[in-house]
Amino acid sequence: MKNLPTIAYIGTGSMGKPMIFKLLRLGYTVQVYDKYPEAAKTVIAAGAVWYDSPKEVAKNADIVVTNLPLPHHVTENILGENGALAGMKPGSTWIDFSTTDYHNTQNIASEAKKKGVYSLESPVSNLSHMGVDFANISFYVSGDKEGFDMSEQALNDMGKISFFVSKKIGEAQTVKLLTNLLFYTAMVVLGEVLVIAKTNRIPLDWMWNFIKASTGNSFVSEQVTPFIFDGSYDYSCSLEITVKDTDLTVKLADELNVPLPLGRIIEARYRQAGEKYKPLDNHVMVTKLIEEENNFELRVPGFVAPSPYGLNRSYVHSDELVTDGFGRIKPKPYQLTYERPQQKLEGNLEEIAQALTDFMEYTNYLILQESYMLGKNMGLSRDLLVDVIRWSCGTSWVFDNEDSFQPDSSIVSKIKKYDFGSKAKIPTITKMISLLESQ
Repeated sequence: MKNLPTIAYIGTGSMGKPMIFKLLRLGYTVQVYDKYPEAAKTVIAAGAVWYDSPKEVAKNADIVVTNLPLPHHVTENILGENGALAGMKPGSTWIDFSTTDYHNTQNIASEAKKKGVYSLESPVSNLSHMGVDFANISFYVSGDKEGFDMSEQALNDMGKISFFVSKKIGEAQTVKLLTNLLFYTAMVVLGEVLVIAKTNRIPLDWMWNFIKASTGNSFVSEQVTPFIFDGSYDYSCSLEITVKDTDLTVKLADELNVPLPLGRIIEARYRQAGEKYKPLDNHVMVTKLIEEENNFELRVPGFVAPSPYGLNRSYVHSDELVTDGFGRIKPKPYQLTYERPQQKLEGNLEEIAQALTDFMEYTNYLILQESYMLGKNMGLSRDLLVDVIRWSCGTSWVFDNEDSFQPDSSIVSKIKKYDFGSKAKIPTITKMISLLESQ
């Protein structure tokens, strides 16, 4: 085996830990630092070497990774007093896994260049819910190609696939933000669809099974719904990160002259959640808004999410994985295909369920077009965008079947005729309907 690079890893949180464990298992020397030493205890026990500052941890490292929540955290840990750059050697590479403001990354990269240090932005996307736990993640990389060449093997050892997007810092962040936009839109729409189902006496577990078997299905509806049903709201990510991401997406759209009409509605909803709840609350708390506005909870009695990030924090993922035609994997109990529920509902309830999934399908299509426009205006090719979305948390039935899919805008008037807003408060869907009618 050729000599493996020494890696300094700054940020040993829920995303960082699994990557560090994987590197250690493969024989890498991993040096770690975190603002909160307690967060590094388990990786230290597994063989990582602790250092007391970013500067110290970066010394003798060939690759320095930052994996931190917010842009100012990255700046502090690289350029601040006792920052990592002061300890890095010429010819080494800094990789930022954070989803951040790319202008911030460009500024740090310009300082790194003065010292002969290569810089890469490399935001991470889970390919299944918290796929990082079993290396089921992708990396989107932009920056110094020399740094990528020396880091590619380490990236692929930490994840499943890496894409070199371009030499221009900012383009990989664009890719991450546009894939996140797909996720966040599906998340908000899902919450309101479940509210409509409940107010129309459609059982929530039935509705979930119906959605999974429909053309409105997505990564979110399949794998994140359980965190609504068990009331955990998903411990894998904080609300402040999702608020930050949607804010960065709108700012990027402004910079690139992209209208982003649906995306702005989604950003406003996340901003509202951020103003009401605590920054470190779980990110699916955005659906708690709709629960509180309607004075009920979207719970399935006795249901527990099949994840250690749900109500059962000691849950262990199945070792049995399912693999689709593209090579994407996910753990059971999730499946490649789903059957519609066998239980028949009374009256027109199944027609309502069909209309709701048709609307989810259509909004998945529309937000996909907005995402493509973000990428196009950043100068990214359609082929690249298709590749990175396919290997992201923003996938949906619509995306996977885009070549044959035909959007049907008549669902907008159909949803309006149902007048769901007379029984429930559904502010996001109401705004979407109003917007789409005016176009």
